[in-house]
Amino acid sequence: ALITDQLLESIFFKNSPLHDGAVIIRNNRIQAARCILPVSSNMRIDVALGLRHRAAIGVTERTDAVSVIVSEETGEISYAKSGIIVTHVKPAQLKNFLDKEFNSE
Repeated sequence: ALITDQLLESIFFKNSPLHDGAVIIRNNRIQAARCILPVSSNMRIDVALGLRHRAAIGVTERTDAVSVIVSEETGEISYAKSGIIVTHVKPAQLKNFLDKEFNSE
């Protein structure tokens, strides 16, 4: 399915059956939802970060993917690339990061 704000919000709505797990996006289309990602075993990751963040980091350690993480508890945004996580990201910062990753030609 083509990505829309409404579709992503419905997938990650607290009571949605697709709520747990990751969404895989490729070529502006949702390829899969409720995916289990490989968890990073890096011992240097901040212990305050939970399983969602460790999985987001882990998939970027093993692939060329980038991960966007939204904390279920706080709504705080983070992103990860090449095994490195950037936390406390504002929406404009995320947009700039994603534009650089996917719109540079």
